[in-house]
Amino acid sequence: MEQIRKTIFILMIFMVMGFCLYLNHIGPVLHQEGNPIAFLVSTLKLKLSSSEYVLLAKTEKRRRYLSQIKGNREYEVVKDFMISKGWEYKEQMGSGLIFSKNGEDAVVEVRQYSNDYFIWEIQKAFFN
Repeated sequence: MEQIRKTIFILMIFMVMGFCLYLNHIGPVLHQEGNPIAFLVSTLKLKLSSSEYVLLAKTEKRRRYLSQIKGNREYEVVKDFMISKGWEYKEQMGSGLIFSKNGEDAVVEVRQYSNDYFIWEIQKAFFN
């Protein structure tokens, strides 16, 4: 019985240490975009899933997604997403990726969230 208690105690210590290391890794950037809990949950969803993006926030006018930066494939996940919705990639101007469809242009705003993640926003009018 005493051995089980020691084992459980040691496992709990390692879990707390792992959680603290994870928070230390992403902690400095948690508060830069508002509610840190939504971003923490989204980063965990990305880590635990095979998806390349996670819906971060949804309002009447915009949808905001979180993606992980992977090597030299900068913003490819955004381009693939928009192409799957029927949009054609035109160019990048500053922090905006410009897409066109039926003579209409849509701008997807992209910004770096941390060394490992970036946020991208789409206006809901262009989402359908």
